[in-house]
Amino acid sequence: MMSRGVEPVSSPLTTHVLDTASGSPARSFCLCLSRLEVHGQQWTELGKSYADPEGRCPGLLPPGHMKAGTYKLFFNTKGYWRKRGQESFYPYVEVVFTITNETHKVHVPLLLSPWSYTTYRGS
Repeated sequence: MMSRGVEPVSSPLTTHVLDTASGSPARSFCLCLSRLEVHGQQWTELGKSYADPEGRCPGLLPPGHMKAGTYKLFFNTKGYWRKRGQESFYPYVEVVFTITNETHKVHVPLLLSPWSYTTYRGS
């Protein structure tokens, strides 16, 4: 979301996908964000996003929409590697994390190869 002469609105939740096998950002990577609803313990999909040319997924969650709770980022790793003509040991990666303070920004990067992945809480 960007308009002329105004800074882009920053999402309180961001991710960045890096292809460690090639040493480059994972462009056009598809992912979904969900939140675990307390009543019923069901996942509610909040949105789908695609990584930009820098491997970033801006606008995952609009400002004011983050609340304390358990969230899940679903990364479609099989689709990403298939487009590159490679097989992947992991067909998808789910990163489940808890947000305790809705006023803090949260960054959840994914470092990925066809045979491994790692994630951490970034800044």
